[in-house]
Formats: sequence, structure tokens, C-alpha cells
Amino acid sequence: MAIYLDSAKLDEARTAKDLGWVHGVTTNPSLMAKAGVATDDVLKGLADLAFHQIYYQLVSQDLDDMVAEAHKVREMIEHGLILKVTPTENGFRFVAKHGKEFPCCVTAIFDPAQALVAREAGARYIAVYVNRATKQLGDGLTLVRELAKVVAGSQTEIVAASLKSTKEAVDVFLAGAQHLTVPFDVLTSLSTHPLSVQTVEQFRADSVEAFWKK
Repeated sequence: MAIYLDSAKLDEARTAKDLGWVHGVTTNPSLMAKAGVATDDVLKGLADLAFHQIYYQLVSQDLDDMVAEAHKVREMIEHGLILKVTPTENGFRFVAKHGKEFPCCVTAIFDPAQALVAREAGARYIAVYVNRATKQLGDGLTLVRELAKVVAGSQTEIVAASLKSTKEAVDVFLAGAQHLTVPFDVLTSLSTHPLSVQTVEQFRADSVEAFWKK
């Protein structure tokens, strides 16, 4: 299992890296736009942080342009680059033809049939927008369970995205997603709970500080 930060903001990425348990960062064109920084600068900044993996989404639609863009991005992210591609005809074609050179994640999966094609094309990952699927289709967790059955026994693994709460993050893992990517506010909430805070406060109040000063 791996937990990723879903963001293109370098300050959030630096904080995530410092936590020590965040595997990488996932980005997409919308997050890049919200970051307010040139894409090249974002990618170079993320590369400098030396995460295990960085997900970049191709924006080109023509197959030759996709290949050229992939090579350009790899010049900036030499290690741990995962290319996100959309589930279009050329997207699946790119995965099938270039997936061995560029590990790929087919993103925005909303149907098990798309997962089946991604599996056969050789995708390393598929990304499912869980919260959006719940709003649009009725049950994002059921979709995750169905996708898990489709990719079982293959090299393709599920990255659950569009998660809005810590409960949703846990639920998708229990439903069969191997990995999850969350926005900064959810990421920083995963390790805390009000009862834990209360218990720690009690421990602190009951501790014999003088012992450590001897």
C-alpha cells in the first residue's frame, strides 16, 4: 500500500515529505492550474524532494505529441515518474505501446469495462474518483469493489482518488484499493483523532518529568 498527496503545491509537498510516510505526489492539470506556478517549476520542485513516485498527467491528445511530452517530463523527473493518461482511444494506445518505457496510470476510471481495457493494455495503475463516482453514479465504494475483481491477478493496481474524509480513505482501502491519494487537509488528518489527543494530554499531565532530568 502507498499513500500519496494529491496536490501540485510545493509547500504542501514539502510538508508531506517531512512526515516520512507519504510515498509520493499525484498531480493533474486542474491541480497544476490551482498551484499558480509554472508546470516546469512544479515538476522540478517535486523532483528535488525525491519522493518515491510522482504522477504527472499528459495533456497532449495526439499520440506522437503524448510521446514527446512524456520524454520532456522525464527529463525533469528522472526517477519514479508515473504518467497518468486519460481513458481515451489514444490514451489506451499509449499505454499499450509505451507502457513498458513509461509506467502508466489510466485515470478517471468510472466503469469496470475501462479497467478491463487498462489491464489488457498493461497499465500499472488505474485511478478511480471515488467521491465523484458516489455523487454521479450512486456508490463509489461498490465501483472500487468491482474494479478490484477486474484487475485481480494482474499487474494493475487501484489508486483511489477524490477522497474527502479520513473515513472515505479507510473505506476505499477496505473495499480493495491498494493505494490512495488525498488532498492536504485529509492527509494531515489521517494520523490524528480527538480521543488520541485527549489521551496524550492525560499522559503528559501524569508524566513524571523530574525522572528525565536526573
